[in-house]
Amino acid sequence: MKVGLIFGTRPEAIKMAAVYHTLKNNSIDVKVISTGQHKEMLYQVLDLFEIKPDYELEIMKDGQGLAELTSRLIEKVENVIKKEMFDVILVQGDTTSAFVGALVGFYNKIPVGHIEAGLRTGDVYSPFPEEANRKLIGNIAKVHFAPTDVNVNNLLREGYNKENILKVGNTVIDALCWVKENKNSDLDRIKEKYNLKDKKYILMTMHRRENWGQPMREVLKGARKYLEENKELYLVFPMHLNPTVRDVIREELDSFERKILIDPLEYLEFISIMDGSYFIMTDSGGVQEEAPSLGKPTLVLRDTTERPEAIEAGTAKLIGTSSEEVYKYMKLLEGELYEEMSKANNPYGDGKTSEKILDYLKIYKLRGLQL
Repeated sequence: MKVGLIFGTRPEAIKMAAVYHTLKNNSIDVKVISTGQHKEMLYQVLDLFEIKPDYELEIMKDGQGLAELTSRLIEKVENVIKKEMFDVILVQGDTTSAFVGALVGFYNKIPVGHIEAGLRTGDVYSPFPEEANRKLIGNIAKVHFAPTDVNVNNLLREGYNKENILKVGNTVIDALCWVKENKNSDLDRIKEKYNLKDKKYILMTMHRRENWGQPMREVLKGARKYLEENKELYLVFPMHLNPTVRDVIREELDSFERKILIDPLEYLEFISIMDGSYFIMTDSGGVQEEAPSLGKPTLVLRDTTERPEAIEAGTAKLIGTSSEEVYKYMKLLEGELYEEMSKANNPYGDGKTSEKILDYLKIYKLRGLQL
């Protein structure tokens, strides 16, 4: 069996790492196609997890919109797929790389497996373009590897065949377990590197398109008001490379002294900073999944989330982006809510998702069946 893994961003690489090694270690012929959407951050992860892409498409260029990105990706991915003619293509999540990988697989009549399937907000423009991407992939995929019961039920409601939906957990927990097992001493060293070992700090990340501009300003105003009242707290903010994001952060926090603004972190560094934080504020989907395994309450800076399991489990609160709500929920974490959130169980799996994906592929191989 020949399996193609197609991804291009750091979160995809993190979530595909355990799948890659699990397949490789079980004598599956696996090829990695890297589209290179987040090139600098992507290769930090590939180095950490010792993954060398078989194809590097280097798709990004300045000023590129979604339509141009998609059209260029289709052509380049098509060239690789026609050459390799995989038995199965695996894509992860909801990026443009994942959507194009699934689409070109369909064009070539190659079965597609969708890892992290069934996430939904119900609003095609939130997040944008991810909600549309994941729904389009769902229409193409032959098998849906869903992380949770919520995701399974989303797919069933949309009419997908129950036999093609598997609840497997989320591979991000596989990656996090590996780091905690193998890199624990490095996590302590990284806290010292950023002079954070003895500091009490809130970790904040924001990067989604729908939060660019005024929503980000609102969040920072609310956070700053709270931090001005709590002099022992610092704000650590790894800033996305996009100038639109960085300019707003610098403008809003220019005169605030207890800020630590840093460039995007390598995956290992980010896990370390998460691990040392007091609590987390983010619009990232992956952080909502990882934080519960580290016991970190998470305030989700969005109006909708495709990860309601974290909200239902009590590990996260969906608070939007208004300065009033941001301040209110930061204040609430001073009480019993903090203990409740930090002790809630992670609903996203047990670290064995990649093994479940492998088992599914092996069953079909042994039966001589196609997906």
